[in-house]
Amino acid sequence: MSAPQKIPATVVTGFLGAGKTTLIRHLLANAEGRRIALIVNEFGDVGIDGEVLKACGSEACDEEDIVELANGCICCTVADDFIPAMEKILARPQGVDHIVIETSGLALPQPLVKAFRWPEIATRVTVDGVVTVIDGPAVKAGRFAHDEEAVAAQRAADENLDHDDPIEELFEDQVRSADLLVVHKADQLSETEVEEVKAEALKHASVGVRVVSAANGALPAAVLLGLGSGAEDKIDARPSHHELEGHDDHDHDEFESFVAATPEAADVEAVVERVRAALSASDILRLKGFVPVSGKSARLVVQAVGQRVETYFDRAWKDGEAREGRLVVIGETGLDRARIEAALAS
Repeated sequence: MSAPQKIPATVVTGFLGAGKTTLIRHLLANAEGRRIALIVNEFGDVGIDGEVLKACGSEACDEEDIVELANGCICCTVADDFIPAMEKILARPQGVDHIVIETSGLALPQPLVKAFRWPEIATRVTVDGVVTVIDGPAVKAGRFAHDEEAVAAQRAADENLDHDDPIEELFEDQVRSADLLVVHKADQLSETEVEEVKAEALKHASVGVRVVSAANGALPAAVLLGLGSGAEDKIDARPSHHELEGHDDHDHDEFESFVAATPEAADVEAVVERVRAALSASDILRLKGFVPVSGKSARLVVQAVGQRVETYFDRAWKDGEAREGRLVVIGETGLDRARIEAALAS
């Protein structure tokens, strides 16, 4: 029996103002029958990009298919935000044909693409392609972004941002990660200038990258989707400046996971204490599952990221269902399984 086909995902990156939202909105309006789920990485309390995309009026993407992340640069909040967002999409009963992820203009694409190796999604989703949108007139003028002050303000507003790369290095990282480069706003350049911008971008691109030009986001879905890259398996050959300089604070290259059985707990506080003890016992990236609690007819759902533990009761235990807890533990290779299991069973 063959393995189920993975859902393709496209990562759209590029600086603030390059036209990522315009490109995606055009894609949704011309999806040619595809059902597309969308993750939008926006800053602040009001998600402008998300609201624009929700108003596109396209049948390709209902409002409930749009997941908006407002906690800062997606490459710095992978465990907290991106993985749960992907799980939410994958759990939708009607399913999707394609997932599109619009990153913040400050995102390093490399750690986000590597997140597709996480056990929770590695067998279910593949990176169809990384599309980097380039502001053609800005690059021609040597600015990289249309409004570099706006990019600086965006950087200052993001409390979770853990990289402060010069803008030209971010540009090179976004280009190097790409399977497809889109020189945008081509209507504001001459044909010769478009070719000059393409040549400049290709100085930093990976081998085999395709380059196209566009105006007002008008590219056919067949150009953007169906690249078949499997970029999560290629991204190590497309290192960021951080990685070239020996910084690995974004890297989670090798993972392991296991399911730990957990006995019934006296109360919710006892569960939280067990989980915190397990988190202290080893370098756990995520922990999730459910635990029976004495005197409660419903399962207690447990989710932990870092040192943050969240719990809530969901459905009742079914008739004949064993009241046994199961917690999935995920971390980088080298977890002390025995110590973790002992902490969870204490």
